[in-house]
Amino acid sequence: MAQNTRLSAGNKRIAFIGSGNMGEALIKGITGASVFKNRNIIVTDIRKERLEHIKGLYKVNTTTDNRYAVKKSDIVLFAVKPQIISKVVKEIGDLIDKEKLIITIAAGITISSIQDHLKKKGKIIRVMPNIPAIVREGVSAIACGNDISKKDIEITKRIFNAVGRTVVVDESMMDAVTGLSGSGPAYVFLIIESLTDAGVKMGLPRDISRLLSVQTILGAAKLAIESGEHPGKLKDMVTSPGGTTIAGLHALEDGGLRSALMSAVEAATKRAEELGSLEINEFGNKRKKTL
Repeated sequence: MAQNTRLSAGNKRIAFIGSGNMGEALIKGITGASVFKNRNIIVTDIRKERLEHIKGLYKVNTTTDNRYAVKKSDIVLFAVKPQIISKVVKEIGDLIDKEKLIITIAAGITISSIQDHLKKKGKIIRVMPNIPAIVREGVSAIACGNDISKKDIEITKRIFNAVGRTVVVDESMMDAVTGLSGSGPAYVFLIIESLTDAGVKMGLPRDISRLLSVQTILGAAKLAIESGEHPGKLKDMVTSPGGTTIAGLHALEDGGLRSALMSAVEAATKRAEELGSLEINEFGNKRKKTL
């Protein structure tokens, strides 16, 4: 559930460099929550048809000129793919100074790697959102660079609270965040698919089995959030002595579900670390290659 973001960013102007799925999700969130005035939002993209779509739907300013957008803005949000961000930073780096706040959502791109390619010192915040932001149920981890004020953090929270919830972490935790919440939706989708197939195996029509699976996970997640109870206690609420649930839980433990999920997060975290060290972002990071 998106958190209350009705506090306005005043007359701050924000530029979105890139308008892909995550960029559009954020634009939709902040316009819907009135975090910024529409006239103070400018969006760039190399695809003119994409900009026409964004402008028509959200009534914001658009341009194909990144430098123009940066000049006109107080906040610059990089919403481009990691493979592209090096080109973008080199293009606009001389326009960045300590008066502008830079927010990046490019996975694997460190704050220091961006800072090293700016002509002047800049204020940089790195954020790792996840795909449920599209339906305003995402969770975003925020890591701050140097010289970041409480106001900078508050504005960043307002932006990302418009599409879900936020947590503030040290940047050293970002790979673990990627392994858990960044990749986590894929694990849940696999569980939904598996539960659906299991229902079909037991004789349920596929459409009914899918609805039961999806709503069960949605309801369980909502109960976990709103109750604030430990998941183990909630599990026990469903589990009667000698009943159906304990039989199912035994099968899950026997199949190693708990261990498999922990291993998935660990593997994804390690892969995030590897990708960061592979210099795929073309920044020439100082980190050594590990593969």
